Amino acid sequence: MATSPRVLAKLRTLCLSLADAHEVLSHGEPSFFVKKRMFATFANGDSHHGRGRHGVWIKAAPGRQTRAVRADPARFFVPPYVGPSGWVGVYLDDETRWDELADILRDAHRLAGSPVPRKRR
Repeated sequence: MATSPRVLAKLRTLCLSLADAHEVLSHGEPSFFVKKRMFATFANGDSHHGRGRHGVWIKAAPGRQTRAVRADPARFFVPPYVGPSGWVGVYLDDETRWDELADILRDAHRLAGSPVPRKRR
């Protein structure tokens, strides 16, 4: 993998510390999966994914994205592509609250690793 920014190294450490998590390059960005389901993806600030700021797009429970963005739009954002599905974006910079991010990632990991309910026929 190419040289990664310091924030990607921290993000990688948090994500890969979760049970059965693994990293895959998806859509040109390091992405983190559990049981073949993505729970987070890096958004490089140097690409159209990050739009000038490094960030991470994270799977979120219903309502979390709205609450986070409304409470602190300087730290949280609605990511392109996956935002309409409720994912939340977190900027990765000097203001990142890494302990809080670890909690958000744990929740996303749990959501992605949960069994998918089967549709009744």
